[in-house]
Amino acid sequence: MKKADIGLIGLAVMGENLVMNMESKGFTVAVFNRTTSKVDDFVNGRAAGKNVIGCHSLEELIENLEKPRKVFMMIKAGQAVDDMIDRLLPLLDDGDIIIDGGNSHFPDTSRRTAYVESKGKRYIGTGVSGGEEGALKGPSMMPGGSPEAWRYVKPIFQAICAKVEDGSPCCDGVGENGAGHFVKMVHNGIEYGDMQLICESYQLLKDGLGLTNDELHEVFADWNKTELDSYLIEITRDILGYRDENGDATVDLILDRAGQKGTGKWTGIAALEEATPLTLICEAVFARCLSAQKDERVKAADRFPKTLPEFKGDKKEFIEKVRKALYASKIVSYAQGYTLMRSAAKTYGWNLNYGGIALMWRGGCIIRSVFLGKIKEAFDRDPELENLIMDDYFAGVLKTLVPAWRDVVAYAVSAGIPMPAFSAALSWFDGYTTARLPANLLQAQRDYFGAHTYERVDRERGEFFHTNWTGHGGNTAASTYNA
Repeated sequence: MKKADIGLIGLAVMGENLVMNMESKGFTVAVFNRTTSKVDDFVNGRAAGKNVIGCHSLEELIENLEKPRKVFMMIKAGQAVDDMIDRLLPLLDDGDIIIDGGNSHFPDTSRRTAYVESKGKRYIGTGVSGGEEGALKGPSMMPGGSPEAWRYVKPIFQAICAKVEDGSPCCDGVGENGAGHFVKMVHNGIEYGDMQLICESYQLLKDGLGLTNDELHEVFADWNKTELDSYLIEITRDILGYRDENGDATVDLILDRAGQKGTGKWTGIAALEEATPLTLICEAVFARCLSAQKDERVKAADRFPKTLPEFKGDKKEFIEKVRKALYASKIVSYAQGYTLMRSAAKTYGWNLNYGGIALMWRGGCIIRSVFLGKIKEAFDRDPELENLIMDDYFAGVLKTLVPAWRDVVAYAVSAGIPMPAFSAALSWFDGYTTARLPANLLQAQRDYFGAHTYERVDRERGEFFHTNWTGHGGNTAASTYNA
């Protein structure tokens, strides 16, 4: 009997769909699930007649794999992954490969890579984006881990992943140890930002301009034919046009209380650790937290009643301004995300291909959009690009968008409509493009109360000074300086 090209553990929806995807591309897949009845149900049902080998134990799974063995775990992130690794290691030979396709936190993947390599085996942590449909029809995949393992999984991964117009696969080796899961984490953070920006646009147009769901459906349909063409704009269009069996707009019946699984929070924490201002994505995370305080918000709305002003301007013209402001904010979101990846690459010694990452995100994943092609072009022009908004194309675009962006945020503030992500993006842009910020005063304050020292504009950078501000504070400065 022919042995399998790869084994997969975990037959939840994502796992099953990945198996069906791999099998449809000509690969034989061995499968195992902790609840073995799911193996039988799958092999005798959906996978009946397919090149899928059902296994009732890990030992049986390993026996049915071609060498070097490739074991793909699609199980819940956390302790379950560590437990499964410890169960697999004694069954594998040196050079065999363990793959984690779950949403693991990148430090865990770095730790696991070192651990598995210390046992003579190889490890890959790969981000998989695109949800259930992506897993079946072609996800975006972001693998990192043991560098020598990539060549063995590359034919499978690039066969099953999404492809862009020219056939390029939305999958490539990202980098060492936790790099793949870090890039997936940033992807999810940007996803948080994109979704929040869309939601803020929706609320401004609905509450500020009084547009109906049918009108909003048309707006997002139109926007999806512009630079905003993307999966998230597309599904927003569909959601706003959806009616239930009673003819009611389903979106209006959904409680305004957002959930989250933690990857956005991880992105914010990583940004703080890297001292990278990821303001838009962090505001998107906090917006979900604020939405969760539903009962408190209802009480506060009663305590602080507000009447939204009637919009007196040209609605069509303002809708276009909102589209431009959304595009500008989206550019900032990606600029911040790429800055975080650049900083982390230096910290962890990863050699990230930023244009390649944009290509991986062009298809299959939740943030897939036409816009990502422009990001790839920017990094093709300058692989060492310091910040996305400094690229000639994006700089030129932003200059045309800024006036509308300011008008939209100003109107929202005056009307009392919350737009935390739009506002954070604009504030970051204004800060980043300001040559002299008030941090000189902040450093004076730090030096006054803590003798933290400061640099001077009339001296060489790297030389530090302390002022005895009160005349009785002494001249001894703190020994450390944290910019």
